[in-house]
Amino acid sequence: MSENQQVMIQIKGLKKRYRLGTIGGGTLSADLQSWWARVRHKEDPNSKIGAKTYGKNESFMALDGIDLTVHKGERLGIIGHNGAGKSTLLKLLSRVTGPTDGEICLNGRISSMLEVGTGFNPELTGRENIYLNGAILGMTKSEVDQKIDQIIEFSECSKFIDTPVKRYSSGMYVKLAFAVAAHLDSEILVMDEVLAVGDMKFQQKCLGKMSDVSKGEGRTVLYVSHNMNTIRQLCNRCIVLDHGKLIFDGDVEEAINIYMSNSMNKETFVDLHETKRPEGMGKKFKIKTFEFMSQEPLFRHNEEINFSINFDVKEYLKELRLRLDVFYKDETPIGIFESQSYYNVVPGEHNMAFSFNPTMLPRGKYLLVLDVYEINEMGKHASIEHPFYNIFFEILDDEPKKIMWEHRYMGHVRLGEIYNRDSKK
Repeated sequence: MSENQQVMIQIKGLKKRYRLGTIGGGTLSADLQSWWARVRHKEDPNSKIGAKTYGKNESFMALDGIDLTVHKGERLGIIGHNGAGKSTLLKLLSRVTGPTDGEICLNGRISSMLEVGTGFNPELTGRENIYLNGAILGMTKSEVDQKIDQIIEFSECSKFIDTPVKRYSSGMYVKLAFAVAAHLDSEILVMDEVLAVGDMKFQQKCLGKMSDVSKGEGRTVLYVSHNMNTIRQLCNRCIVLDHGKLIFDGDVEEAINIYMSNSMNKETFVDLHETKRPEGMGKKFKIKTFEFMSQEPLFRHNEEINFSINFDVKEYLKELRLRLDVFYKDETPIGIFESQSYYNVVPGEHNMAFSFNPTMLPRGKYLLVLDVYEINEMGKHASIEHPFYNIFFEILDDEPKKIMWEHRYMGHVRLGEIYNRDSKK
């Protein structure tokens, strides 16, 4: 077997079952209160208002019989809708949790970045956490010494490297955590939505580094993302997960097409309560639901699109704006719609109605991503709520005299008409 065909990960019949509901109330008295309420068929006094309760035998199969082989130097993309099992798979590979059934064989050390700050001790400085992560991978201090200058330079955190990481912003966490994972010695690099936080320049830098360590150093990369463009840039193979099952393994473009077809639910009402968000967001302002004011999310290009959002506010907030990030169906960025006015909101539950006009969008299928932001002291956009959910809508072309729009050649924006200035009215 050639080096490039060396098996790094072998998965057979992998299953992971989670028990639904809470395990305990945190104290003995709370557990006794909950038990006594169940015995009398009363509401649990320790449960959250509106929270769903589950029977003691109810469970959920996060992964249901996964078979997968990954070879040395492969850059494997892992995509699927929320709850498909992507993060669970990476947690099992990283030994954060154990499988219910099945077998995982690893040929090498794994360096993982499953979420912002994973593996960091908040009380230690950035420099100390680099050595800590090296020790976890089995590296000696002298081995880390040889890498540490590269790590600090790549992270762009040199000014704060001797500051406790609990004082880092989420962006700084990501930069240092990625630099550590990418530079320390490991044969397998596992990344879960690592580029959801951070500036565009650093995202491209990370993608380039992951590609380099795969092609140049022969390291195997597993990458989970909802951003299909980054999947295209990095991966040479892709799998699609759906409700815990592996439904496709192969070509990247074909995988993306399958994922997009499965994820485009033509729903007018979207529940965002449990939707994943970037670290720290959704705490003081949380969007609970989104709803189109129509029977279907299908609109004419000259038709005003009306929608409403229901949200919960924890503290008084001022000068907020709503932004809609618009993507084509393959997640190519198209542009944004922004609210014209600033909004001041008081604590409590609110429902607000909005509208936008898609005149410049030609016929096609599109996605919306919600973003609520404020302007920080530097005059820059600072998101406070950004649920990771693609809201589907479709633009229909009702002008039969015009040719069918080909996005591949014509682009994704209808710029407008050309007028003859010499013609007489």
